Amino acid sequence: MQIKDRKKFHTLDVVIISLVHHIHDIYTSFLAPIELVLRDKLGINHTMFGMLSVIQRIPSLLNPLIGIMAEKIKVRYAVIFAPSITAVSMSLMGIAPGYIFLAILLFISGFSSALFHIPTPVMIKQVSGKKTGRGMSFYMVGGELARTLGPIIITGAIDLWGFHGIFRLMPMGLVASLVLFLRFRNFDLRKNFTHAETTEGYRKTMRKFLPLFLTIAGILFTRGAMKASMTLYLKGYLELTGTSNWIAAIALSTVYLSGAAGTFISGTVSDKLGRRNTLLIISIISPLLMGLFIYLHGILIFPLLILIGIFLLATTPVMLAAIHETDTNHLPFVNGIFMTGNFLISSIMTVVVGYAFDKLGYETSFKLAALLALLAIPFALKVPEKKG
Repeated sequence: MQIKDRKKFHTLDVVIISLVHHIHDIYTSFLAPIELVLRDKLGINHTMFGMLSVIQRIPSLLNPLIGIMAEKIKVRYAVIFAPSITAVSMSLMGIAPGYIFLAILLFISGFSSALFHIPTPVMIKQVSGKKTGRGMSFYMVGGELARTLGPIIITGAIDLWGFHGIFRLMPMGLVASLVLFLRFRNFDLRKNFTHAETTEGYRKTMRKFLPLFLTIAGILFTRGAMKASMTLYLKGYLELTGTSNWIAAIALSTVYLSGAAGTFISGTVSDKLGRRNTLLIISIISPLLMGLFIYLHGILIFPLLILIGIFLLATTPVMLAAIHETDTNHLPFVNGIFMTGNFLISSIMTVVVGYAFDKLGYETSFKLAALLALLAIPFALKVPEKKG
């Protein structure tokens, strides 16, 4: 397919891409809920578990290259087959005989995830017309809803079939690839970019948008420990403090479900309030909510987790919208730089938080993460507003 009206919001195409994004990310969300399962099976600590997340994200270093490829060659088949590859690799974790084999499976899933996540936001932009923020909200809702259902799906699968039986979850990813093939097999990203010749090379593009990249990197870094604490390590923390396996899984899903609402709202709100104002509000409220979470226990945490999820995950569609409003003919490359920074910084903070948990304990680490997140405020003030 080709986009005939670039100003129109193509609802069907936006929904299909977002839905497949949802299915794809259900599989990549399987790692966090099985922390204690892997620790018992493999005898690893928090730091080694955090390293698994880093290994899964190492392929993100190739994101700028994938972005260049999206401009030069047809990458639609990589996008089409990515959900199947991710589904197979993540569903085989249950039969992994050791840490190394498990790491290989996670690396493969990370590579296919990178192939999927670089071109698809560009596709969303092309089919969203003038409503980029709204399109990115749909796209991100798909991802956050995946992390809502993922903990429930993997916990239920383990209860039903045992950890070794989760390979039965593969078919959903295969169906997602089939849907992409039927709808987008003729979609060519290259034909949707401006045909005007440009002398602006990739190095010049990198220098041109370096201030924006550094600003966003500052937000990602200062909020990274808070995000890792309240997502990857939340279920393990709750279980270690006496919460049952299912309640902990529901708590993690609560964060992601409310996060889906936050991502849907924030992109649309930022179209009206501006990217800077929206990020500033989020940066102020998020650390305060996390600080309160440390001192609450029992059923009282659930209303708070709803609020935390809304503000914790709301930054990504706003930053994506800001990135995709840059004046450049190398948008996939620029998007690749953003994705690389996002995954790389998240990976570093994941290991840092895991190490802090091993050395300092959960409560002290949570407090430090909340304090660090307050430093995102000055970076939010530097984000450019939506262009008129």
